[in-house]
Amino acid sequence: MDITAVPFDKPEDLNVIVGQSHFIKTVEDLHEACVNVPGLRFGIGFNEASGPRLVRRSGNDDGLVDLAVRNARAIGAGHVFVVALREGFPVHVLNAVKAVPEVCRVFCATANPLEIVVGETEQGRGVLGVIDGSPPVGVETDADEAERKELLRRFGYKL
Repeated sequence: MDITAVPFDKPEDLNVIVGQSHFIKTVEDLHEACVNVPGLRFGIGFNEASGPRLVRRSGNDDGLVDLAVRNARAIGAGHVFVVALREGFPVHVLNAVKAVPEVCRVFCATANPLEIVVGETEQGRGVLGVIDGSPPVGVETDADEAERKELLRRFGYKL
């Protein structure tokens, strides 16, 4: 088996969800999971693993659809999906994405620099994991903790 790290091509301010699913209906169900969030712009790319083996696509922003398709193609593993998000965060749709009956797993939901670790055999490619962001450089101090808690309250995620 060959193992490679595929860089995920995205602007710094973009959020993405990368996962694995099992059926062509995935792209429509992911669209429905995202479209219910007011103001959310999104694009979806889904690698079909059998039949015509196309990258299926959907979304409400052509640029994000193109970005999701480009990254799904670069990953090149069957039944992998990419959701690119703007004007919202993964937390707004992640439970809905995970509740899609065809979704088997979510590898990541992030705005960080990202690499997809892919294994390749004679049969094809599969996602082995992800490298999400950078390693830690220290442990949070009391001041860091206070700043984290204030940020969550400012965003309205905690009371």
